[in-house]
Amino acid sequence: MADKPRLLVIERDPGATADVRQLLSLSFDVVVARTMARALVLLRQHSFAGVYVDAAQLASVRWAGVAIQADEILDAIADGVAVVDPELKIIWANPEFQKLVVSEVGPVGNTFYRALGSPEILGPDPCPFTSSLGTREPSSTLIRVGANNYLRVLVTPVFDHDGRPSHLIVLTRDVTVEMQQEQKINAIHKAGEELADLTPDELAEMGVEERTDLLKYNIARHMKDLLGLDFIEIRLLDRPTSRLVPLLTEGMTPLAANRELFARKEGNGVTGFVAATGQSYLCPDTTNDPLYLEGAAGARSSLTVPLLYHATVIGTLNVENAQPGAFDDRDRQFLEIYARNVASALNTLELLQAEKLSTATASVEAISRELALPLDDILSDATTVLDRYAGHDDEVINRLKHLLFRAREIRSLIQKVGSTIAPEPRGDGIKPAQQLANARLLVVDADESVRKSAHHLLGRLGATVETARDGHEAIAMARQSPYSLVMVDIRLPDLDGYEVFRRLRADQPGMPVILMTGFGYDPTHSIVKARQEGLQTVLYKPFRADRLTEAVEQSLRQAHPPSDSTDCTPAPTAATD
Repeated sequence: MADKPRLLVIERDPGATADVRQLLSLSFDVVVARTMARALVLLRQHSFAGVYVDAAQLASVRWAGVAIQADEILDAIADGVAVVDPELKIIWANPEFQKLVVSEVGPVGNTFYRALGSPEILGPDPCPFTSSLGTREPSSTLIRVGANNYLRVLVTPVFDHDGRPSHLIVLTRDVTVEMQQEQKINAIHKAGEELADLTPDELAEMGVEERTDLLKYNIARHMKDLLGLDFIEIRLLDRPTSRLVPLLTEGMTPLAANRELFARKEGNGVTGFVAATGQSYLCPDTTNDPLYLEGAAGARSSLTVPLLYHATVIGTLNVENAQPGAFDDRDRQFLEIYARNVASALNTLELLQAEKLSTATASVEAISRELALPLDDILSDATTVLDRYAGHDDEVINRLKHLLFRAREIRSLIQKVGSTIAPEPRGDGIKPAQQLANARLLVVDADESVRKSAHHLLGRLGATVETARDGHEAIAMARQSPYSLVMVDIRLPDLDGYEVFRRLRADQPGMPVILMTGFGYDPTHSIVKARQEGLQTVLYKPFRADRLTEAVEQSLRQAHPPSDSTDCTPAPTAATD
């Protein structure tokens, strides 16, 4: 007996068509589909002699006809398109979607996720199909297929005239390139944030050179691991000279690494042009580029970006490749992002260096300030005893001289240690005055605050300062040790200013002496009498730092004038704060 012809019966209400279906089964092999979506699947998978449709399903039949006629349009869409039923079984898929399906699984008849090999749902919506059916609105999410392929999925529900879901249309777009680019940017940002991210313990243990070496190591590692670059050069801009100083050179020729470059548009290669303009420069073919100067041996393309911090160029970052056209605009974007992180890390290191310098300088100054007057007391007491003990026991005299030597050595050692832990900063700072460098000054005043101020103000300018509390101490110290200049208050506990001036000049005729007075008060007329014997300079207390420095430098110049000129600068006038 021949097989019955197969007939597809589409019925939504089994009770309403039960009699008809029973009658048809006498002559046909009846296959029932409860929904139009299921009917489309069966029509694509099997052959049927005919289709029986209840009148209530005529609207769905018209939709099915339109859907079948639209196959050619959907096939031409560049994005993957799939139609699934409410059970998430795929009814239809265009060729782009079929390319995404795992090889051992066909799309039609399988669930959406199984056809894609059970991908990982990354969000934001963990259940886009459920959400779209629940909200009756499109829902979107991101999924990862396989190891590193990403799809953006948009699910749109379709409902029949009774409001029940008939199927869902799924649009899939391959966003792998965009996601990989985003991941690379995030990795670059993370790597950049780690450049200067040091723990307090590391900061305490590492010096400036060690932190700089760590930064250079991390930059080289990131450039190779993240960007796949082997030929790297970083130069820092020395703004006063416009010189581009090499910081890091990886894979560059010795000639290129040691080349003198300046931030100028012409004559200084691509690096000089970028530093001068603040603009990135892409060189696709080094053999035909008028600005390019050889960096890496055999390099055929290069990319150079500025190191910018707060829109200010602080250096350049250059990479090169042996292949022509190796870099594109996306590489420029990646390198500019990383360059901003490098600039920020360099600035952080500069701030850390400045903070350490400031702290060390403050510590050294505090130590010097606290020890200055006690050391002066040792010097003045030992000198006074030595002056009065002259001609007596040689052993005692030698011990006193050794005591003086060691006291002065302690002061010089403090300065030496200070210059070691707080080296001179690269930027502007307090520079030793030319006339005060290596000058030995003696300040004589009974007021402790004046003696402290002299140490602070003149010591910071490079002078060696010693102090005495009265006239006899000053005379003894000047007799035992030569000084470049002596500053004497006119009112001392034991002698007036004129007497000290006269005796100091008798012991050291060429030594300049400055007399100091408060508010011009001179009851013994020391200033008038001293002027008659050659006094050049008078300082009025309280003195300002600039007037003090000016008076001391002027007196030193007058004592040692240049051989080809005569200093006719008038003496400083009174100064008050």
